[in-house]
Amino acid sequence: MIRIDSATAAELWSVAEEMAAAARRETLRHFRQGGLTAETKEADRFDPVTVADRAAETAMREVLARRRPQDAVLGEEFGATPGSSGLTWVLDPIDGTRGYLSGTPTWGVLIAVSDGDGPFLGLIDQPYVSERFMGGAGRAELSGPLGRHPLRTRPPRPLSEAILFTTFPEIGSSEERAAFDALAGNVRLTRYGMDCYAYALVAAGQIDLVVEAGLQAYDVQAPIAVISAAGGIVTDWHGRPAHEGGRILAAANSRIHEQALAILSRVG
Repeated sequence: MIRIDSATAAELWSVAEEMAAAARRETLRHFRQGGLTAETKEADRFDPVTVADRAAETAMREVLARRRPQDAVLGEEFGATPGSSGLTWVLDPIDGTRGYLSGTPTWGVLIAVSDGDGPFLGLIDQPYVSERFMGGAGRAELSGPLGRHPLRTRPPRPLSEAILFTTFPEIGSSEERAAFDALAGNVRLTRYGMDCYAYALVAAGQIDLVVEAGLQAYDVQAPIAVISAAGGIVTDWHGRPAHEGGRILAAANSRIHEQALAILSRVG
């Protein structure tokens, strides 16, 4: 892992917040304005991308080109750009484009900084409600309409009292769906369709678990950093590092993570 001193951490946070502000402007320019159309990235299912996705990532990359040109970039819309510093900015300009198209405020802008060991700084920004969840490199903080507050995940409680979120009820393959259903059958409440906002709610101490499958690095690296800084844990369904994506289990604490893992890890 690259050692980050306090001055560098402050610079990285300054850049991340400037990028988030730039992405806010671009996403709000089109949100709920009517007439927004989307292309689909895949022929066999609707995987939308809009002008707002591309404009937001372009705006963030322009900030990086000016302030941190030595760093690499991995973005959902424009792929990978090499760097020389050993640090990579991992960007999802609109995580939850389906929600964005539908007018729900559950989408967000994801920004992470990663080294060879994974993400150590992350930001989840929800422009429409002006909430920004920040974690890592000396921060675990939420800023929003009610001011600034520390982020802290929920303390342990029985799985039978837990709240579980996922984005799609038809999660993953039939085998993965069966594992998710087995877990859902053991919790108090299961909710769907929250995109990256679900991970933010884990960090904020509102819910206990998020379970998903088929994710990419740009979907998870910011949530990993934010949740970890707030006291939670994010792994794959076998307890391994998850920063490259795949099957994701985000938990408020190690105890409920262990209980959920015992069910999900039955999948091969």
